[in-house]
Amino acid sequence: MPERAPRKDAVRNRTAALAAADTLLAQRSPEDITMADIAAAAGVGKGTLFRAFGDRSGLIRALYEARLEPVRAAVEDGPPPLGPATPPLQRVPALLDALLCFKLDNRHLALALEGTAADSPYRTDQYERWHALLRDLLERIAGPGDSDFAAHALLAATRADLVEHLAGEKRVPREELRHRLADYTASVLGSPAGSGPAADR
Repeated sequence: MPERAPRKDAVRNRTAALAAADTLLAQRSPEDITMADIAAAAGVGKGTLFRAFGDRSGLIRALYEARLEPVRAAVEDGPPPLGPATPPLQRVPALLDALLCFKLDNRHLALALEGTAADSPYRTDQYERWHALLRDLLERIAGPGDSDFAAHALLAATRADLVEHLAGEKRVPREELRHRLADYTASVLGSPAGSGPAADR
């Protein structure tokens, strides 16, 4: 039996809830936002949110995944430098640069997700996907000896709280952060540094 398409009102309510959560998260810390707040801002019932997302963490994850979808699509099926046809030595820094740019552009959302993931940002599906992809690429590069740990270390350089500390509190310019990450990645990979980010974003 074919899967039934979502009703139009369900799609509309989901879109409104995600937009409301995005707006509230940009204005207040996640701890100060309740499902009732999001429901009121979206013009839907609180029960509708719980049925659609399970809880506040589920709603934040859904919003994060929706925002990350273009990056995910580029990584899975896109052209170089993010796509699968790119050699690992060029693809790893491009992937990390894309992730850093995403978190710079979605700081409030990334902070909310990494702060509500069962007390650990490492337990999210998106973290596991990025880690597995980087680990597999690193295994094909003759640089890092322990690809599993190296993948964790590289991802740690793009953590939302670090990005917020550097970009938000220390006011490090975006391009300087990208160049710092590119140089750090090059040092881990054992490749020449100083080439800068893989692509303009």
